[in-house]
Amino acid sequence: MTSSVPRLVIAAPSSGSGKTTVATGLMAAFAARGLAVSPHKVGPDYIDPGYHALATGRVGRNLDAYLCGAELIAPLFLHGAAGCDLAVVEGVMGLYDGASGEGELASTAHVAKLLRAPVVLVVDASAQARSVAALVHGFVSWDPQVRVGGVILNKVGSDRHEAVLREALQSTGVPVLGALRRAAPVGVPSRHLGLVPVAERGSQAVEAVDSMRVLVSQGCDLDALEALARSAGPLPGGSAPWTPGPSPTHRPTRPTEKPSPRVAVAGGAAFTFSYAEHTELLAAAGAEVVPFDPLRDEELPEGTDGLVIGGGFPEVYAAELSANEPLRKSVARLAERGAPVAAECAGLLYLCRELDGTPMCGVLDATARMGERLTLGYRDAVAVSDSALAAAGTRMRGHEFHRTVVEPGAGAAPAWGTRAPTRRLEGFVQRGVHASYLHTHWASEPGVARRFVERCRTS
Repeated sequence: MTSSVPRLVIAAPSSGSGKTTVATGLMAAFAARGLAVSPHKVGPDYIDPGYHALATGRVGRNLDAYLCGAELIAPLFLHGAAGCDLAVVEGVMGLYDGASGEGELASTAHVAKLLRAPVVLVVDASAQARSVAALVHGFVSWDPQVRVGGVILNKVGSDRHEAVLREALQSTGVPVLGALRRAAPVGVPSRHLGLVPVAERGSQAVEAVDSMRVLVSQGCDLDALEALARSAGPLPGGSAPWTPGPSPTHRPTRPTEKPSPRVAVAGGAAFTFSYAEHTELLAAAGAEVVPFDPLRDEELPEGTDGLVIGGGFPEVYAAELSANEPLRKSVARLAERGAPVAAECAGLLYLCRELDGTPMCGVLDATARMGERLTLGYRDAVAVSDSALAAAGTRMRGHEFHRTVVEPGAGAAPAWGTRAPTRRLEGFVQRGVHASYLHTHWASEPGVARRFVERCRTS
């Protein structure tokens, strides 16, 4: 049964311990065994799921209890795992690190409990010996509802070092399910917002994932890990897969409206941040979803009725995006006629007059520049202006993650009012445009996708 899909959560005591290497390598190793593997990532991260997709051949999906609510974690998991033999869930930060000031909310431990999934703890053992036992004992005993079913030792220096670590861990009763050597060259390059996305690395990303597969296959007990995954019991009673299907109140299209409005969705190397559920919701609401690449395509797809521009790295590709003047003008014309446009973070920057002095689309009377500080964290938000995306008063939770600063001009109303961590107005609503730094997960409020498609039909 789908509700009993075998599953593992890959966690660690802290960031930088090797979760992505182990999780991605494990996904690839299980896939190489002929298993259909469902890949998942705890939290709002957009980059790791790209590597997961390479490893499994399936769309990487996020499980974020803050953005979507705890009640949607099991349904979203089941939606992604449909038809799969096994699921691997990569955690976020340290096992018990959640939304700031919110206790366990959105932590890896929280999601593991919601999924009733066994946890594999990846421990960076490079600077410790017997102390590893105290570390593991603490993580195992901190929350009895979290079942730590095994440990994978990472960055082990030698056979002697491994023997000392294994001997120490015997006292904890937690089995060692793998030991990975320190010198293994399988790293993925990073920059100011984390790992470099798959879309930017091409064949190098494929090679990196294969290196992870080899490392994990050689250093881990895959049989024991698969058996641990199969020890997961049924999900909480009543859990059913999430569906992007139309609302029961979905009305038929009137003769004067477009039955399937075309919604162009930006992609390519500059705009890699998106949740798979967004396009599924748009399609379920009746839209024809058409991807395009702002680095390559000189016009929006023919017949575009609405535009979605997600997050990514426009600051890295500012010169190339600016050089594609025909597309910038095409976007400006679409916005000028009042068509619905939903832009998040990178999309917001692309709609500004300029980014670090480089011309962008000029849809918004605002300039953007790289800043010195990282803005990072979850946000509670309420829509303060009616827009193509949300009616005023709509409450959603979002996430900010950027090093840029936008200096607004005039002519636009704010999109959101945020309550946490500070009260402020954020974003832009102008004609059909809704542009904001906040990344939101539409599964938490499916009405935004339906509203957006309805506006595309009638605009």
